[in-house]
Amino acid sequence: MRTLKKEYLLHLMLLPGVIVTLIYAYGPMVGLVMAFQQFEPLSGFFHSEFVGFENFQYVFGLPDFKQVMWNTLVISLFKMVLHLLVPLILALLLNEVTRKWFSRFVQSAIFLPFFLSWTVLGGVIIELFSLSGPVNGLLTAFHMEPIMFMLDNDWFRGIIIGSDVWKGMGYNMIVMLAAIAGINANLYEAAEVDGAGKWKQMLHITLPGMAPIVILLAVLSLGGILNAGFEQILIMYNPTVYEGSDIIDTFVYRLGMFSQQFGPAAAVGLFKSVISLVLVSVTYYAAYKYNNYRIF
Repeated sequence: MRTLKKEYLLHLMLLPGVIVTLIYAYGPMVGLVMAFQQFEPLSGFFHSEFVGFENFQYVFGLPDFKQVMWNTLVISLFKMVLHLLVPLILALLLNEVTRKWFSRFVQSAIFLPFFLSWTVLGGVIIELFSLSGPVNGLLTAFHMEPIMFMLDNDWFRGIIIGSDVWKGMGYNMIVMLAAIAGINANLYEAAEVDGAGKWKQMLHITLPGMAPIVILLAVLSLGGILNAGFEQILIMYNPTVYEGSDIIDTFVYRLGMFSQQFGPAAAVGLFKSVISLVLVSVTYYAAYKYNNYRIF
């Protein structure tokens, strides 16, 4: 109590942030009640009919729901693996570049797409892979048949995964380069004295030195396994490729905004939030146990 009196001014400084968090982060959670209602906008939360778990039974029984879950898991898992593997390879390659100006230029070029919004990148990618775009122009130049990339489920899913990895690989690459920079240089000197080449130095010094940060990135990314990239897919997809690219978030969006089924849409959103909370809790515990990572 004495400490609280002494530091009450510091606590008062936190008050605006706490109020904003309560209003904009916790206040909207009141809307979760829609998951248990036959929600009508004109009736509001207090006068809409309470239907218990009927919205969940309705959504889980929809023929599209299994495909939506499958798409979400497949796209998320591929993104998660490639978001670790590609930056790891790039970081290892850049670490061996001796010309610093070239290394910095490549780092900047790879990191640049991270700062661009999907509104911009989505338009660029749609134009690149359109029937009259540069990619099909290249195929035609080699006497190959043009491919409707944006209308084919298999090709479109690959474009979604590849473009997301391209956009985000720069961030993890910088993190991994920082991990490499933290490795004791004396280890490399000792390895050279013992006759170890670059390949063995990478296998026995660089990779083990990077292991904690790679494990940490992998564990934390598991918490977002149901976030397959709402903004990216919403901007780039079309009804022809719903079968291969419709994920939980876009399914909720279409259910709520286009079909006006607010209750089932809220039920899917709540289902995803509960699963994500469990995954985040488990991965946070794993990160704390195996890598001593903690926020609180």
